Amino acid sequence: MNLALFAQQQLPHGAQPDKSAAWLENNFLWLIVGVVVVLVAVFFLVVFFSFVRLWIQSLLTGARIGILDLVGMKLRNVDYAMIVRQKIALVQAGVKISTQDLESHYLTRGNVPKTAAAVIAAHKAKMELPWRDAAAIDLAGRDVLEAVRTSVNPKVIDCPDPSKGKSTLDGVCKNGIQLRARARVTVRTKLERLVGGATEETIIARVGEGIVKAIGSAEHHTDVLANPNLISQAVLKNSLDSQTAFEIV
Repeated sequence: MNLALFAQQQLPHGAQPDKSAAWLENNFLWLIVGVVVVLVAVFFLVVFFSFVRLWIQSLLTGARIGILDLVGMKLRNVDYAMIVRQKIALVQAGVKISTQDLESHYLTRGNVPKTAAAVIAAHKAKMELPWRDAAAIDLAGRDVLEAVRTSVNPKVIDCPDPSKGKSTLDGVCKNGIQLRARARVTVRTKLERLVGGATEETIIARVGEGIVKAIGSAEHHTDVLANPNLISQAVLKNSLDSQTAFEIV
């Protein structure tokens, strides 16, 4: 004879099974999925409202920077708000440029606002200054905005430089009389020669050398005093601005 024995858990008198615990056990996976979905939704809402103002600005101004582009710049630790402002300024000025060019210049530690201002100034002055050339000038350590301004409005250089402690250039004529001279040279920046071109200190040194040489070649000091333009003509014939970032006006 076979006997079958069954064991059944006896609940206390009047107790009912815990339905909430059973439901939780059966739907635990769905709860986890729901929590993850809510967290993702909250994240995207935070991201959306963080970038929506800048996105609307770029959309209305024609800058065409999408929210995904803003998120990408944020992840790459780029000052996305500054990039948006500078691209809006460039686009409004009529300069065609991509967001990647601005971002690339920022990541290479370039001064994006100053470079953008230089390109806009050059464009308004009807000068040819592509963004890549302006970025190269900026990365080379030159003040690209000041270069554009000097190219539009030439500046005057004192020769010799008073800040160096010398106020005159001394030369001796062939008759043994010493003359002391000062010169002011008007120069204009040549943007295409700015990278690799010599600075204004080279101009000052060359002009000073040319003046001393011109005085020394004079037969009589009265000739120089009567016509100082002789010195200027002699100096300018030597192409003192060659291989420099400037053009003598």
